[in-house]
Amino acid sequence: MGHRGAAADAPENTLASLRAAAAQGASWVEFDVMLSGDGVPVLFHDETLARTTGRKARMAETPLAELRGLDAGAWFAPDFQGEAIPTLEDALALLLELGVSPNLEIKPSKDTDEATARAALAVLSSSWPLERPALVSSFSRACLAVAQEEAPRFPRGLITHRPPKDWPEAAAELGCRTVHINGRRLTAKLAKRVKDTGYGLAAFTVNDAERARELIAAGVDCIITDAPGVMAAALA
Repeated sequence: MGHRGAAADAPENTLASLRAAAAQGASWVEFDVMLSGDGVPVLFHDETLARTTGRKARMAETPLAELRGLDAGAWFAPDFQGEAIPTLEDALALLLELGVSPNLEIKPSKDTDEATARAALAVLSSSWPLERPALVSSFSRACLAVAQEEAPRFPRGLITHRPPKDWPEAAAELGCRTVHINGRRLTAKLAKRVKDTGYGLAAFTVNDAERARELIAAGVDCIITDAPGVMAAALA
């Protein structure tokens, strides 16, 4: 599964990055979804725009019309100058063309968990065909609760860097199908517990082939990586 598309080879969370992941053979891509200042779901990771656009402003305070005028590619490489911040609707339309499945990570700005989840799920529900696989994931339990209630047909994944003691109860209560854990903190013992409990297990963000092999041997089902093409070739 490509991380933010193929973040090692193209600017993260852009259409160019989704295309790169597909070109490298990724069957799935993970990307982050936030709300613009006027409530439109867009692909973006940070609460502030500075790192990838140079604009000193908050995503939650910037309307879509202004976001469309920002350059989200030049920071990565000159070849990507002019790459835009895509809407979720645009990203899903492209993934349908590419034949790639989305792992839509709902990443709310502060105090917008439920609003972000509802807006993102409304777009997903109206844009993604019933017969095509998709996954909704989040660190936010509030977002997953909204997904469980309003879009139950999409499987859910609980994301955590270091699983808290109550992760089994939380995953069960939220009806999750998968658990996603930071690959640096995922032990063989923890992997076995997740698998024995009946969940699919994903590890992020893994860019080292030797570490990926260790995780797969421990029972990990999905490697989320910035370089899906390189990782697939190394693991083959």
